[in-house]
Amino acid sequence: MTSFDSKNLSMIHHDLHDHLPSEPALRAKALESLLVEKRLVDPKAMDAWIEMYKEEIGPKRGAKVVARAWKDPAFKARLLANATSAIDEFGFAGHGTGHLDVVENTPDVHNLVVCTLCSCYPFSILGMSPAWYKSNEYRARAVRDPRGVLKEFGVDLEDTVEVRVWDSTSERRYLVLPQQPKGTESLDEDSLTRLVTRNSMIGTERDLWQSQRDR
Repeated sequence: MTSFDSKNLSMIHHDLHDHLPSEPALRAKALESLLVEKRLVDPKAMDAWIEMYKEEIGPKRGAKVVARAWKDPAFKARLLANATSAIDEFGFAGHGTGHLDVVENTPDVHNLVVCTLCSCYPFSILGMSPAWYKSNEYRARAVRDPRGVLKEFGVDLEDTVEVRVWDSTSERRYLVLPQQPKGTESLDEDSLTRLVTRNSMIGTERDLWQSQRDR
């Protein structure tokens, strides 16, 4: 006679779910399969685009821009005055950077970027946006309680530091220029590029030197 162990079945059920892709990933895969089946997209072209955003663009382009600004005061001035034109010096202008503003962190100011309407993001220099950036919770709380959100990301600001929140739109997007970590002035541009993180360019990370030590 077959025995029924509800506890064991529940464990198997949870174990199976732990190994399944997330619901958004399953939906994206189903949509991709449908588009391929109807020959509306070429799967090789899709793989090439995903590979490019993941491995070549990612946040690496943005990090190069930040490192150049740290090393070259003239470039930094051009970047703050007209970011779209400045990043085009690298050939990085593209999707989501047609109207880009760069906002600089200082000892007295911290900048945080959000898109309250949807998930507008400078894709051509930061790659794919993180899942939390698109979440309803981040989009709502970043405006209502920016210090609370930053604290959850490990950024505990003194009361004397002003927090500026920048709301991206389809027509205006933002990139945070983080502060250069102390003691890195002698590093070359490639070494500085490796210090810069995606979150620091969104504003959910501030102390890059501490981040390096924690890795």
